[in-house]
Amino acid sequence: MNNIKVNFSIKDLENLTGIKAHTIRIWEKRYNLLRPNRSDTNIRNYSLASFQKLLNISYLNNNGLKISKIANLKEEEIPIKVREIASRARVEDHAINALKMAMINFDQVLFYSTYNNLLETKSFSEIFYTVFLPLLNEIGLLWQTNTITPAHEHFLSIHIKQKILLNTERLQILEPKPVSKTYVLFLPDNEIHDIGLLFINYQLRSKGYHTIFLGESVPMESLTDLLEFFDEITFISYFTVHPTEQEIPGYINKFNETLLNKENTKLLLLGKKVSDYNLSELPEKISIFNSIENLVKDL
Repeated sequence: MNNIKVNFSIKDLENLTGIKAHTIRIWEKRYNLLRPNRSDTNIRNYSLASFQKLLNISYLNNNGLKISKIANLKEEEIPIKVREIASRARVEDHAINALKMAMINFDQVLFYSTYNNLLETKSFSEIFYTVFLPLLNEIGLLWQTNTITPAHEHFLSIHIKQKILLNTERLQILEPKPVSKTYVLFLPDNEIHDIGLLFINYQLRSKGYHTIFLGESVPMESLTDLLEFFDEITFISYFTVHPTEQEIPGYINKFNETLLNKENTKLLLLGKKVSDYNLSELPEKISIFNSIENLVKDL
């Protein structure tokens, strides 16, 4: 239990809940909704219970309850009201809050119970697009602002990966159609963020396509061997951190010259590193997509 984060700054709460620090201070002063501890220098410090309460308050407020009405609820009535609204409102919002709590507490039971509740009304693809993907985008920002540690991010990522792999495994026994077309999924050298690529692989397998998933940090030169085995190859890669903006033009041109000189080959790219790339400078056989959903729709 020593690894659990139990103290939060007001900036942490702002980042985790989306409620501005100024608003949190007003809610404290006017409605006495939170009772922070204070350091010797009068700096606010919030408990895990305060964080959970603020998540619930934020959820109720976003679903139409005025803050004055929430303030009149007894402490034990707030989570009850959240469950009541969650049963008829956007289940995704409630699930994202629950998964945040699971991450902060390294709580595997809460992660799986939340996921299983979502499965009662949603397919795995729907869960990924409406819950996991928005949550991962938010977690990336939280990590960058030091609100959470790499351990928190890894906890969440590994459990999401497990779900993707489990759902992909169920499709592996199916015979791919058509077998003449192959999708090769890989990450470039030094790139290790593979969740998006894993999900694309799942989507392709669910459509019946033949895929080869090579995973993280694959040297470009090692991909040339595949050209001897398959007549039609679509390479797919995801640039989250690497290559850098300065390296991308050289990487793209080298890939085009090394791997796309054979007929029926092309490269599809995603990721924030290529999101602003000048499309007019792309070789003919290379395309960039702004989202997983758009890429999958185009296949």
